[in-house]
Amino acid sequence: MTDPADAELIAAARAVLRERGAPGVHFIGAALRTRSGRVFAAVNLGTNVGRASVCAEAIALGMAAAAGDTAVERVVAVDASGAVVSPCGICREMLSDYAPDAGVIVPGADGPEVAPLGALLPNKFVRGRG
Repeated sequence: MTDPADAELIAAARAVLRERGAPGVHFIGAALRTRSGRVFAAVNLGTNVGRASVCAEAIALGMAAAAGDTAVERVVAVDASGAVVSPCGICREMLSDYAPDAGVIVPGADGPEVAPLGALLPNKFVRGRG
């Protein structure tokens, strides 16, 4: 289960996709909350060449970095229907590099729930470790 602050974060991800997303281009909205309480929300950047696309979580993290506030506490992504979705593998890797202690709101049996990022990415690759 999520708390009221997490429900607000889910609402922010839904709102940015609804208000800023273009149908057929933006499929995911994401929001993250830093330990300072700031919320950064973004849509994915879909492209005709899939490899050039950028996930919404990465853009939200970039916005936080540009603001100098990368102590991420919680992250969520939603799809075009507004349903909470798990971050893709690339986003799990990226988030674990920048926010290894963050909680991630994921779909659960009884609705959205918070999972530790480490649980979503066991045996993480670390450069230089054998």
